[in-house]
Amino acid sequence: MALHLISTTSYRRVPGASKHVGRLLFSSSCINKYGSDDQAPIVYSLAVWAQQPAMPVVGFLSGRSLGESTQLLAAFRQGLGELGYTENQNVALEYRWAEGEYYRLPALAGDLVRRQVAVIVATGGTASAIAAKAASATIPIVFNVTADPVAAGLVTSVNRPGGNVTGITNLATALEGKRLGLLHDAVPEFHVFAVLINPDDPAAETMAHETESAARATGHRLIVLKATNESEIDSVFEILAQQRPIGLLVIAEPFFITRREQLVAHAARLAIPAIYGIREFALAGGLMSYGVNVPEGYRQLGIFAAKILKGAKPEDLPVQQPTKFEFVINIKTAKVLGVTFPPGLLAIADEVIE
Repeated sequence: MALHLISTTSYRRVPGASKHVGRLLFSSSCINKYGSDDQAPIVYSLAVWAQQPAMPVVGFLSGRSLGESTQLLAAFRQGLGELGYTENQNVALEYRWAEGEYYRLPALAGDLVRRQVAVIVATGGTASAIAAKAASATIPIVFNVTADPVAAGLVTSVNRPGGNVTGITNLATALEGKRLGLLHDAVPEFHVFAVLINPDDPAAETMAHETESAARATGHRLIVLKATNESEIDSVFEILAQQRPIGLLVIAEPFFITRREQLVAHAARLAIPAIYGIREFALAGGLMSYGVNVPEGYRQLGIFAAKILKGAKPEDLPVQQPTKFEFVINIKTAKVLGVTFPPGLLAIADEVIE
């Protein structure tokens, strides 16, 4: 049986149209020509496709790059899948990557708003969430930020976010003091430490302040260094080369995550003991890391987005905070640097890389 398509405006003009079931239109002239309904062509209205529910679109806005986010995207899709959503089957994803260039985020967020997405997932740094909120006061927004979301002006409160924004905070700004303490325990003979921040990150100054407070409390001298691009990272280590012995704390920040190979290589070249914000640094050869499980945070983002697609409102979804943190030690790197971890520090490590 042949299938013929006509528009919804033209189907009324089919000569001798005798009956229709739903949007299937049978032309009596066609039946006369072919002798029976079974042989006659079916005239099928395009309105059938037009009336199908449109696939919801999730806008994914990140300060990071696609190339180093594969594992995180898998975790995000897992979260969506736990509530029944599969990319390209019943949900579409529109990706926008700033690749560490935060100044691009407002334009990328505006692009997603014009795309009329159902929800915006803003991740890869606090700057993504701020850009998304500035771009729309109506589209639901789910964030994953390093800063205090209340202090950053994203939500009214953690328990009652209000407005169109909610999400996850990894409490990075509150962990810098803990990281400095772990670094001190690893190299207690060091009296000078440096902290590396990215001034383009809205949470950077808060993180630096937290680290300075911790340094004062322990009687250490702290040098604050800044970098926003690869060449500035190179310059930072030229400064550090003149300050040894010195320990380094690299702020948990998306741009630095994208440059972790560069950072770890410089620290190894100068034999500088350093602590980082996520496990991936230790896996790349960094001495140690302390922070949240980042893939788990992305899985939770997927669950948040799926809940909103099912009808939940951001204002009714409290901001989530992590309850578990990972302390990872790379023993191989420690041996190269000549660092001997005390037994007590090894005992509390969640993972020791041999």
